[in-house]
Amino acid sequence: MKFEKPSDVKVLYLGTPKIAIYPLLALLEEGFNVVGVVTQADKPNGRSGELTASPVKKIALKAGVPVFQPAKIRKDYGWAKELGFDVIVCMAYGQIIPDELLKMAPLGAVNFHGSLLPKYRGAAPMQRALMNGESETGVSLMEMVSKMDAGDVYETSVIPLENVANYSELYEKMGSAAGEMAKHAIFKYVNGELKGIPQDESKVTFAEKISVEDEHLPLNLSVKETINYIRGLSYEPGAYLYLGDKKLKVFKASLFSEEKAHEVGEIIQNKKHLLLQLKDGVISLDEIQLEGKKMMAGGAFLNGARLTFPCFLK
Repeated sequence: MKFEKPSDVKVLYLGTPKIAIYPLLALLEEGFNVVGVVTQADKPNGRSGELTASPVKKIALKAGVPVFQPAKIRKDYGWAKELGFDVIVCMAYGQIIPDELLKMAPLGAVNFHGSLLPKYRGAAPMQRALMNGESETGVSLMEMVSKMDAGDVYETSVIPLENVANYSELYEKMGSAAGEMAKHAIFKYVNGELKGIPQDESKVTFAEKISVEDEHLPLNLSVKETINYIRGLSYEPGAYLYLGDKKLKVFKASLFSEEKAHEVGEIIQNKKHLLLQLKDGVISLDEIQLEGKKMMAGGAFLNGARLTFPCFLK
């Protein structure tokens, strides 16, 4: 069966955060018949606790697309039987999709994954790629199967990382790349014009979810590793060290010198820069935020902090 135009294709779209709005907007702009959107439940926001819709839900409602928000989709997917969709398209939905739902799509289910598969399967591919100092990453359009991120890959788009400042910037680039891919690849996919390439299982790596423990910046890393670690967690959730009993989040750092004259973790006295000694050099903590305070430049913090030396971060 060949589709003449995108409006002939009935799509069920799954996604939740901001990054997932890019493919959805692309599908709507291209004229696909999005018969339903599945997203996570509304969540309390800020101090008021007011329930707030996900970014994907907001786009769907604005476009007049029916929205479904099952608490546990593996147990609640009966509603999908009435939609009569041809294909499932997903990006960053946030729950494991049951095989029974995937099988309802006559033309299969595809997902936009934030890495160049088979590298970085899992929950945090963008963060881990930056933290590990990769030179490039990208988005993969892949078949959704029961095994996590293990399906055939239909198309990829490479994103160089050399000049990407941090995770927040990569997040936007990844979403934009997925949106551009959706504009042409989904129609080709439903018409059987894309060849799925099996992943090489010998090259699989995993990107574990960022835990609370991961946010604490290790002080045993090299200068380069430390800077990349900070990049991977900036601006959310932010890597931190302790200054006394308070968290000092570090959002941006740079090489200052290769000096090794101080103890690892020691703040070096300097009038213009907040400097931290590591095992193979000194880094400047360029953007920081002390617990309970606003984000600021490291030098500005130093001028008002009245630190007592010797002073250490841990």
